[in-house]
Amino acid sequence: MVIDLEKFVLAERPYWVELEAMLVKLEADAGLRPDLKQLQRLHYLYERTSADLGKLVTFASEPETRRYLENLVARAYGEIHETREKPHRLAPLDWFFQTFPQTFRRHAGAWWLSVAITMVGVFFGLGAVAFDSEAKSILLPFGHGEMDPAKRVAREEREGGKHLEGNKAKFSTHLMTHNTKVSITAMALGMTWGLGTIVLLFYNGIILGGVAVDYVLAGQTKFLLAWLLPHGSVEIPAILIAGQVGLVLGNALIGRGSRLALRARMRAAGPDLVTLIFGVAVLLVWAGFVEAFLSQYHGPQLYAGKIAFGTVELVLLTVFLTRSGKRGSEFRVSSSESLLRAPTQNAELKTQNP
Repeated sequence: MVIDLEKFVLAERPYWVELEAMLVKLEADAGLRPDLKQLQRLHYLYERTSADLGKLVTFASEPETRRYLENLVARAYGEIHETREKPHRLAPLDWFFQTFPQTFRRHAGAWWLSVAITMVGVFFGLGAVAFDSEAKSILLPFGHGEMDPAKRVAREEREGGKHLEGNKAKFSTHLMTHNTKVSITAMALGMTWGLGTIVLLFYNGIILGGVAVDYVLAGQTKFLLAWLLPHGSVEIPAILIAGQVGLVLGNALIGRGSRLALRARMRAAGPDLVTLIFGVAVLLVWAGFVEAFLSQYHGPQLYAGKIAFGTVELVLLTVFLTRSGKRGSEFRVSSSESLLRAPTQNAELKTQNP
């Protein structure tokens, strides 16, 4: 093949420069994600430069140009064919506002099962305390079984939270630690194929239903709502998510409907379990803070504000868990579905004329 070397280099150099500029951008920013059109252009320039290199190898008079093209082709090959793992950068806000709610929704079935089990316990506790006066002292822990709700309300309104003065931080830390332990227990009991988690959720429901009906029957419904809503609107869903984690773990152990081996099932479920339980811990930190600094202050003048605050919390938490991280929202991450589509997009790369 006979070519005019000077005209050849003059005609092809713009493509080499363009390819080099693209490679410099890719090498400078490991997180850069070109779109399909840019990838097609990169592939075209790579093939064209490779062909140019093949034509130049026979010209001993142009060793510098040949070495330049060899380097360019090698770099382009590396960028196109490398397997680049996602960088492990710490992004707590992205994790909390994207990964956590997305993972929660991915296991919505386990969440609703956790809610259903707890509600069965709630109705059991409600019925037991409402229709059997002796059941209260047996079922309700932390002194609630022997406590007269009306007397407690009168005492709390009289003291106005003075018993916590100077101890709010300590009490808040105690609540966070205790509730986190309960949540981790709910998750860990998933190792009993989910049976332990079911029992714990059912018992928590009994306590919740028993305490609630005890105060309602005593005519202290407003106090009950003002006491429980500020922290309970976050704490109770957090405990339910912990139950969700235990049920997901139990399902991974059972493997119903899956052909994967146990080790593979556990490996697949592991990241989601860790994400959910850490999300629970964050929610419980907030709930503990609110319980220590707001929920324990009682007074008729505070009830309406506390109930409103707890209601707003519950609405925001619902929106957060159901909407945050969805496509089209402000918070968005690449999903496994997009990763699965990547081979298809690569297959669509075809050489195009500029």
